[in-house]
Amino acid sequence: MPAYTIETTYTLPIFRHGTYIADTPEAACKAALGDDDWESLKKDYDSSGEIHVTGIWEGENTAYAGSPITIPSQFDEAVQRRAHHFEILLGLLKMLFHDVQAARSPSVDWLDKSAWAIARGEAILAYAPDPTEPADAPKPSHVLARLEEERVRSAIVAVLEVDRDFEGLSPDLVSDEEIQSACESVVATMDLSDAVGNAEFHAAMAAIRTAYRRLHPD
Repeated sequence: MPAYTIETTYTLPIFRHGTYIADTPEAACKAALGDDDWESLKKDYDSSGEIHVTGIWEGENTAYAGSPITIPSQFDEAVQRRAHHFEILLGLLKMLFHDVQAARSPSVDWLDKSAWAIARGEAILAYAPDPTEPADAPKPSHVLARLEEERVRSAIVAVLEVDRDFEGLSPDLVSDEEIQSACESVVATMDLSDAVGNAEFHAAMAAIRTAYRRLHPD
């Protein structure tokens, strides 16, 4: 049975108290961070970090004597795993947000990466290894309709031009908050299942015809 030299580490917080004269709390904080005098430091044993693995070498007493072995991800410091994963999630969120802004469906590649990122996040919370295989991604969905507040305001202008029931009410008197609230109410209550079902049927027929023409070119 092989022997391994394992280096384990924990973070011990060191703190100090100092008084700084400044115009604002922000300025005082900057002054404290720039202070190089640590003679009054104290160690906070009660807030020490978790024990984690920082090095693995094959053999007895071989620390830094040879090539290190890759540390299994579940033994890394959890706070560092979370910090690194935050950067991954932020990058994915930016890409998906751009797709939403452009009213286009996310690419399958980004959905795969998102599914893997979700699985990795769950592994980090469970102190488990990172997923080695991409998790099954959901099938892409497509935006069928978008309710835009600017177009709703244009519709308000058109309605008030011809509808005398609201005489005396100008479009400018309808606030952005009222339009937003109305849009949210319509989105929550309006039943578009028939329209969605009709679109799904037309998409299915279009896909069938395309596949048939591909298999029967003549």
